[in-house]
Amino acid sequence: MRIAKVIGNVTLNCSMSEVVPGSFLIVRTCNRGTLTGDNEGNDETVVMYDCLGAGVGDMVGLVEGREATAPFWPTKVPYDAYNACILDTVNFRPVLRVGDK
Repeated sequence: MRIAKVIGNVTLNCSMSEVVPGSFLIVRTCNRGTLTGDNEGNDETVVMYDCLGAGVGDMVGLVEGREATAPFWPTKVPYDAYNACILDTVNFRPVLRVGDK
């Protein structure tokens, strides 16, 4: 699971019958700098399926790959990323390594 921030919505014009009702969100994955407030995150953006009701600006737990389709089993769905949770707060304190000040 990775942490990501919702930055936009996707509107479908038409969809396949395999698409389960829900919404699709554009998210930007977070890195250490994002969690400490030093930068805006990775340049990577992902389209994620959401049935939890996340909105723009929310921090979410992003699951990818085979795990993203697990909640729909045995139905086969064409999703690569799934919103597993909406995060209320993230408290991140980097661990100091030997030689760091």
